[in-house]
Amino acid sequence: MPVEPVHGAAEAERRRWMSILAKARPQEVSQAWDDLTDAPAYSALRAPETGLVLVRGRMGGGGDAFNVGEMTVTRAAVRLESGETGVGYVAGRDRRHAELAAALDAMMQAPALRPRVEGAVIGRLAQAQTERRETNARKAAATKVDFFTMVRTRGPQ
Repeated sequence: MPVEPVHGAAEAERRRWMSILAKARPQEVSQAWDDLTDAPAYSALRAPETGLVLVRGRMGGGGDAFNVGEMTVTRAAVRLESGETGVGYVAGRDRRHAELAAALDAMMQAPALRPRVEGAVIGRLAQAQTERRETNARKAAATKVDFFTMVRTRGPQ
């Protein structure tokens, strides 16, 4: 099966689900995979491997680029029996997380499998991430301090 490049809205959609898979907790991805009924078989194109990537930043978000440091990343690539290829990149050393992210990426590219994976896995992981963000925001808001500064001005002397 020839691989067609992904462009435009489809590319943005793929970035969205790959981001959700990469940011999910490993145990959540593993549980979602275990809960899938009739998960297709896949073979490894690139077995999970761990390495370092250089993280770059910009001062103030728009200044000159500088090297922040390195972070550990694990990547994997798999092919489903039906021919779809998926890749997974995750922070850290969890090889199973990278492999399952790649398998789920491939499943999201299969028209027959996508609706089931979108609801049962991607939607569930996105909801968990949203709940964590909201919880963290509530905790941070509880510690917020509003400072009121009164400015005194003197009249002409």
